[in-house]
Amino acid sequence: MAGFKKEKPSARANYPKLHASDPLAGFDAATREKVSEMETYIMKNCLWQFNSRGWDRRKQNEGILGKTAQLLVGEEVQNETPLDKCYWVDAVLLSRAFREHCVWLAGMGKDEVLALLKILHARIDWLTIDGSLNEELTVQNY
Repeated sequence: MAGFKKEKPSARANYPKLHASDPLAGFDAATREKVSEMETYIMKNCLWQFNSRGWDRRKQNEGILGKTAQLLVGEEVQNETPLDKCYWVDAVLLSRAFREHCVWLAGMGKDEVLALLKILHARIDWLTIDGSLNEELTVQNY
């Protein structure tokens, strides 16, 4: 058609999706409720979830939620790089909020908390990256 320019395809990042479907779907109601409570807190209060690129979101989710899990179970957190220190600050705030808002965490053992945070991490990855319909997350030059 005359007068219409053909759009150039944008470069897409080639990184694998870790989750093809909602990772929370197969869990019992109690686990889903706990993860949902934590997820809701993150979605309403944490701006770090909105990084503009999927691969950056993946690194942030791993850094922040991994350090949050360590803090919640009393493990020592390594902060070797400036980025680690940035994730640690967010993890400190998140772990404090989880202790305050998710009082049931106090009654859980270390392995239970770590398992729950692993499920939460998968769910946040699903919501913010793998299950997201936002195609801008994969644009390399964004």
